[in-house]
Amino acid sequence: MSLSSQLPLLLEFARRDLWEKYSGSSLGAIWSVIFPLVTVFIFLIIFANIMGVRLPGTTNVYSYGIYLVAGIIPWMTFSSVVMRSSTVYLDKKHIISKIHVDLNSFPLYIAISESMIFGITFGIVFAFFFVIGYEFSMVLLMMPIIFMAQQLLAYALGSILGILVIFLRDLRETVSVVFQLWFWLTPIVYVAEILPTTVERIMVFNPAFWFVDSYHQIISYGQLPDPLFLGLLFGFGFVLLLLKQWMMQRLERDIRDFI
Repeated sequence: MSLSSQLPLLLEFARRDLWEKYSGSSLGAIWSVIFPLVTVFIFLIIFANIMGVRLPGTTNVYSYGIYLVAGIIPWMTFSSVVMRSSTVYLDKKHIISKIHVDLNSFPLYIAISESMIFGITFGIVFAFFFVIGYEFSMVLLMMPIIFMAQQLLAYALGSILGILVIFLRDLRETVSVVFQLWFWLTPIVYVAEILPTTVERIMVFNPAFWFVDSYHQIISYGQLPDPLFLGLLFGFGFVLLLLKQWMMQRLERDIRDFI
């Protein structure tokens, strides 16, 4: 079954996913806008104006808030895609048992849904940036490329974990613990320069660092991202995608039986 034939169904799943998150609430999907607004307010106003935190080497009152926004929002999207995809076959088994969906591409609707939230969030972020006098530069045009590489990695990794969770149910809790550790092992709320030299060198093997540092470079410093990190992101993402394809071809029948 081709992806093009499944795309309308995946888009419908993505649309429903956005609404179901806040079903039962009076504001509905508007919460997907409120949460980014609160996040931006905390980072740009509280950290900057109230706490007076500055990014090392800068005098801009909003520098650290911008640094936080540039790292945390992509991380939230990445972790959400991976963690939700890791349980998607179990969470949506009622749909899979009733509708013949392509299990190989099924987790893609989560990546689409989270991409929409990412776009809304950064739209709000850039509106705040404009208000505070942020200097926009052409390097921001690299954001879609970094995001595509990030989502490729998240989708492939989440899909692989989704297959494994079918047979190893305890892996669900393990993934949550690993992501908590992974967050603090990645320079998201701190700069890599404060790490010991040995640890800073090891950081190049951290896939999350590849995209987080890329966002930091273009948004916080107005510089082009390291091409090595972009190459690693796309390369590692494609390798995991091929691994996911191979696993699904061998295990799809077992997956349907186990769920």
